[in-house]
Amino acid sequence: MFDGGDLKLLVLQVLSHQPSHGYEVIKAIGEQVGGDYSPSPGTIYPLLTMLEDLGLAEAAATEGSRRQYALTEAGRAHLAEQAEALARIEARLAHTRDQARARRVPDIQRAMENLKTALRLRFDGDMSPDEATVRQIAEAIDRAAVEIGRL
Repeated sequence: MFDGGDLKLLVLQVLSHQPSHGYEVIKAIGEQVGGDYSPSPGTIYPLLTMLEDLGLAEAAATEGSRRQYALTEAGRAHLAEQAEALARIEARLAHTRDQARARRVPDIQRAMENLKTALRLRFDGDMSPDEATVRQIAEAIDRAAVEIGRL
């Protein structure tokens, strides 16, 4: 989903808003993407450690073993230097969010499920449809696809 360095910039951006635990970083990035993706803990926690090693973030222990990460001055400077790259990432994520929202429109979800159900019901019987019926069904789906593409 991300090119090299993209996730690092997103984590720095999240930390620039407020100090955060790893879980909060995961949640914030998931929201930026639109809910269809969230980075795994196995990706975020090593990245936070790397940012700390690079001096771009610092960690403070809170609530037991949980660590809260904050951006350092070096991290703020790095984020400012990478403003153009971050803007490109944010534009791409905005497009991804729009696509995710479109897939969740209830009327479209219902119509997609109706099509899947109609196909399952049509092909669930013991008898497989003849070649002419299969061709008619495929043509109907193709017509719908072309019409949707023109909208």
